[in-house]
Amino acid sequence: MLVVGFPAGPLQANCYLLAPAEGEGCVIVDPGQEVGEPLAERLRTHRLTPLAVLLTHGHFDHSYSAASICEEYGVPVWVHPDDRPMLADPLRGLGPDVAALLGGRLEMSEPAEVRDLADGATLEFGGLSIGVDHTPGHTGGSVCFHTGPPGGDGPDRLMLSGDTLFAGSIGRTDLPGGDHERMLTTLRTRVLTLPDETTVLPGHGPTTTIGRERAVNPFLRRGL
Repeated sequence: MLVVGFPAGPLQANCYLLAPAEGEGCVIVDPGQEVGEPLAERLRTHRLTPLAVLLTHGHFDHSYSAASICEEYGVPVWVHPDDRPMLADPLRGLGPDVAALLGGRLEMSEPAEVRDLADGATLEFGGLSIGVDHTPGHTGGSVCFHTGPPGGDGPDRLMLSGDTLFAGSIGRTDLPGGDHERMLTTLRTRVLTLPDETTVLPGHGPTTTIGRERAVNPFLRRGL
């Protein structure tokens, strides 16, 4: 499987492209701010054709370019229904303090075709199978995507964790829709149950593994 990732925008959110191989169809995960040119360059380099946009959650730094990309390539966006309202009203997921830092204004629109992500679903895109786990805590509609054999081990098992899990940390839970207790449940039931060899592609920062985070992440070492 081909995995291409790059950080973009002022908040350096990671955008990922997943495809069975070069020259095939791909999914675009979390196209946030300022992804247009770097995304187009990587699509050309790897000869990829977009099939869908997938969002780990609705915050603008992960979804800002979803509408323009969906329009340009004629593809749908997939998002959990609890976070769908943020696609047209991004400030509702930020709270007054963060909104004030952005000048109280952030224009976005919902893509023309929106499809709901469901917990436990498996999405099929041109030979690429992507599983969906609802992982609330950072937002009510946060999800993690996974590829590879369910429950399997080895380097072929990937988790795209959005802002649920980072290298050395976890996503904040103090914004509207965040819930610390739900985050702890998510970490206990959806993260710590994964094999140590699972590669984690987070929404911000470097790639890590479940085993590494189990050993060094203070939020996972405290015992959940």
